Amino acid sequence: MSDLAKVFQRLKAQGDGALIGYVTGGDPKPEFTPMIAEALIKGGVDILELGIPFSDPIADGPTIQAASVRALEAGTTPQMVLGMGGEVKNKYSLPIVILTYFNPIFRMGVERFFRLAKSFGIDGIVVPDLPVEEAEAYCEAAESWGVDTVFLAAPSTSNERLNRIVECTSGFLYVVSHFGVTGAREALEDSTVQLIQRFLPCTTGRIPLAVGFGVSKPEHAKGIIASGADGVIVGSAFVNIVHKHQSNVEKMLEELELMAGRLKEATKRYM
Repeated sequence: MSDLAKVFQRLKAQGDGALIGYVTGGDPKPEFTPMIAEALIKGGVDILELGIPFSDPIADGPTIQAASVRALEAGTTPQMVLGMGGEVKNKYSLPIVILTYFNPIFRMGVERFFRLAKSFGIDGIVVPDLPVEEAEAYCEAAESWGVDTVFLAAPSTSNERLNRIVECTSGFLYVVSHFGVTGAREALEDSTVQLIQRFLPCTTGRIPLAVGFGVSKPEHAKGIIASGADGVIVGSAFVNIVHKHQSNVEKMLEELELMAGRLKEATKRYM
């Protein structure tokens, strides 16, 4: 059983949902990322997702696009982000997921990418622009190196295609809560709850279901877990804090830990 599967299994036994925290690796500078990760973990993040900065992040909204620009300008490379993930994994024994577009994997070579990921202890990979229909070689390489493949499902995903995605997914299914790009939103939409309820019959007993895109407040997390999801993925809310306080690291880390703590409390089903 993978480390990702173990976390979801443990939390389910406790009656809790998972908090998956995303930040862009190297934002605003590579040396900040381990400190940012530590603050999120202290706050209660169960799984850390690190983004490899990319020049054309088509699934991301302005917040994470700007984070990618800052990280790239600071000289961040894919291998550096894998190393950051490994550093955090070694120190905290926390599952690490890498989010990357396919171009950096293609340029590095699929086999080499997964070999490096495994060598750093990376647990799972998310590739927003890789359709499951074109992922056979990618999945074979991931399986051979023992790295989970986290695929995405969106509101437009048919039940037939969802089954195919679930068959190829390990670790957890990343549910895109709404059409469009990433970014913090004010309210949890009814359509997100309906989407969870539509997907659950296909995922229950097969793969944990975690919801991202627009999840930025404790009430969002609470509603998503109450609707039956196994976890929530929060990114832009954390990245906004990094950007806002990048000139005051102490304040940044304090705010990140507080935000993570509030979100983690909201994933507890007894609330």
